[in-house]
Amino acid sequence: MEETKERKIVVAVDESEESMEALSWSLDNLFPYGSNNTLILLYVKPPLSVYSSIDAAGFIVTGDPVAALKKYEHELVESVMARSRTVYQDFESDINIERRVGRGDAKEVIRNVVQKLMADMLVIGTHDYGFFKRALLGSVSEYCAKRVKCPVIIVKKKNPQNN
Repeated sequence: MEETKERKIVVAVDESEESMEALSWSLDNLFPYGSNNTLILLYVKPPLSVYSSIDAAGFIVTGDPVAALKKYEHELVESVMARSRTVYQDFESDINIERRVGRGDAKEVIRNVVQKLMADMLVIGTHDYGFFKRALLGSVSEYCAKRVKCPVIIVKKKNPQNN
């Protein structure tokens, strides 16, 4: 029997149901029993903002807002990775799982990590915004589909009426 090449498959995850749907889809479709593929979960934290000890109203804020923000970020990362774990923990096949956390503009970080890791595939969920919202906010999945050098699979959230 011929041994199959190990593939690195990056799945972008965040707080959304769409990203968990993409993770679930990738497990069902890209990790057959006995495969030696590596699942790389990638979460991107937004860039740190500049803070001062004076709030918008001009009052001095007590405590350390940067420390509070970092604590919140850490909790958010742990929450997203825990949600991901609930999706893959009952998966039948033993798969290699790596967790990566980046910081910055999500589309740029995803593109750079995929390139740096020489990933074989990127799986990403989509919020399926309409034309105007996508034009205003931009689309991470659309950006990645156009600029990432490996195949990109964009997973739409299942429509409950079409199950």
